[in-house]
Amino acid sequence: MKKICLTVVGMYFMLLHAFSQVTKDSAAFKPRKLQLDEVNLVSSYYTQRGDHSAIQGGIGSEKVTDLANGLELKWVGWDAHQRKNTLTAGVGIDIHTAASQAYISKTGASRRTDGTRIYPSLDWTRENEKKGTSFSLGAYYSNEFNYQSIGASAGATKKTKNNGEFGLKLSGYFDRVKLIYPSEFEPARTYGGGRDEENHPDYGSSPRQTYTASFSFSQVINSRLQASFLLDLVQQHGYLGLPFHRVYFTDGNDAVENLPSNRFKLPVGVRLNYFLGDKVILRSYYRYYQDNWGVRSHTASLEVPVKLTPFFSVSPFYRYYTQTAANYFAPYAQHAATDTYYTSNYALSAFSSNFFGAGIRLAPPKGIFGTHLSALELRYGHYTQTTDLVSDVISLHLQFK
Repeated sequence: MKKICLTVVGMYFMLLHAFSQVTKDSAAFKPRKLQLDEVNLVSSYYTQRGDHSAIQGGIGSEKVTDLANGLELKWVGWDAHQRKNTLTAGVGIDIHTAASQAYISKTGASRRTDGTRIYPSLDWTRENEKKGTSFSLGAYYSNEFNYQSIGASAGATKKTKNNGEFGLKLSGYFDRVKLIYPSEFEPARTYGGGRDEENHPDYGSSPRQTYTASFSFSQVINSRLQASFLLDLVQQHGYLGLPFHRVYFTDGNDAVENLPSNRFKLPVGVRLNYFLGDKVILRSYYRYYQDNWGVRSHTASLEVPVKLTPFFSVSPFYRYYTQTAANYFAPYAQHAATDTYYTSNYALSAFSSNFFGAGIRLAPPKGIFGTHLSALELRYGHYTQTTDLVSDVISLHLQFK
């Protein structure tokens, strides 16, 4: 937690200095060049524990800690045709440790694994307020020791005459998975002087592609009720497992998990927001999901923001999730050696989970302490799963205007 505080405080003073260089333009004129309008800083700390490590074939510690920090800068301007242009640049850095990583080697010896993930992004949106339309483009990149991803997206929205809006977004991610195998499946490498080196860096890689078409429709039904309908079509192709996930068979032998090279996902969701007076909002969500691996799931959540004062609110939330097991899942040492596909990754098992917690938000109209810090939000959540996985997450969001 000390690392979180130092990171947030350091970036806070940096942002105050940056905003001190920006002169706010109060005159409503157009066109206007892009100007820094908003900065968001998010820090979170996540920890989990469990006893079904996929690296050890469905047994062993799942202890993980993750410290994540994200910075987002947003510029806004209007062109000569009175179209609003928004440019958003972001970067995130995650630092994580996983107890199970040491057991990629059967000896439990430490491996050369980098627990840092870096993921910058860039999004541009052009909105024509007169026509009620918008168009957006995005580019994304993510890199960590065993994984690299490049993504791109394009989207459009169209408002209707009766307070509705249609949305379409197309995206593609092109990944490369580094083939880091368990130690017993890696060929021994002999270097000068007869020294065997197990953790050599010469890993190969395998591609993976993910294509998504997202459709949405939102509608203001009346002054109190708003609804949104969501549909995603997701197609994945390539290496869809992880090479250091073991599977143990009934005969005592082990292998690397083997999954189909194609997966089609179909999630369908609906959101309902109901304004219960001036101080309480009911935010509900339901999603049904299925794929061609045999997984079927249901998600239901409810969040209830309550305004205690005009600028201070509390938001308790709860989410329930349940899923069936994939056709290719079996626990430790229960797969037959004749199976074509096999995994003991409990993310593909049958389970139910509960996630609950609360957030507090402070957003005075003149900023916190009269500064450019316009909003502060602190959230905590506790997660339990019927596989005995337990996790906690705490996050801090600072918004500067």
